[in-house]
Amino acid sequence: MLTLLLPVLMQVGPNPSVGLSPIEQLDMNNRPPRTRANGDAQERTPSALETCLDTARTAPEKAHAISVEWIKRTTGEQRAAGEHCLGVAAGNMGEWDAARAAFIAARADAEDAAFRTRMSALAGSAALASGDATGALALLDTAKSEDPLDPSVRGAIALDRASALVALDRPNEAASALAEARAAMPGDPQAWLLSATLARRTGDLVTAQAQIEKAVSLDPQDPAIGLEAGVIAILAGHSEAARKSWQSVMKTAPDSEQAQTAKDYLAQIGEGAQ
Repeated sequence: MLTLLLPVLMQVGPNPSVGLSPIEQLDMNNRPPRTRANGDAQERTPSALETCLDTARTAPEKAHAISVEWIKRTTGEQRAAGEHCLGVAAGNMGEWDAARAAFIAARADAEDAAFRTRMSALAGSAALASGDATGALALLDTAKSEDPLDPSVRGAIALDRASALVALDRPNEAASALAEARAAMPGDPQAWLLSATLARRTGDLVTAQAQIEKAVSLDPQDPAIGLEAGVIAILAGHSEAARKSWQSVMKTAPDSEQAQTAKDYLAQIGEGAQ
């Protein structure tokens, strides 16, 4: 039974064709560095930008219209802020090419160095979500070369660089990028989850187990982490541990895609497997 199951399990986790990043499945506001300009830039337009970004979360079409008008009547830093919001709105509408273009435009119009770095990172994220790993890596490399001081920005850049590198079939470089992400954001469960997934894919189950345990300790309720923990366990020959992980996913997130996948895996190994 397990011999038939293993090839399927080896494909579990983020799809290499789209990279490791969860950005495709999450809105543009799930990571602060992906949505907000640096503090200095926000101080120049705090109310307008914050209001627009808040609207982009809940009503992206409305924020898109607001941003278009904002851009028409402003220049320089003010225009860059509008383009930033336009990019977030477009991303939340699933229009990744438009989001990328807006972030690149925001970078071009801005003077603040930290803001420009963030816009490069956001543009790279949007490019990655659209499936352009090569373009994403170029933008992210630009952001990285500017040596952002904010650890959350460095970590976000590293995570997306890892995604692009996996998509480009450069796993060793991806592993290095994930190490950078863990160093910058040691308390980020996604960094540990994606590291475990890559280690598992490359056959290093010992490292994968240590990394998934860290991810579980940081966010025991995340169904993606629970699902991956089960995959690593079954590949290591620990079917009972795998069963417990997958049952936990079904209990804590019964309506999630991961729960359905966990249910399928449990059916394949059978309730009596040890």
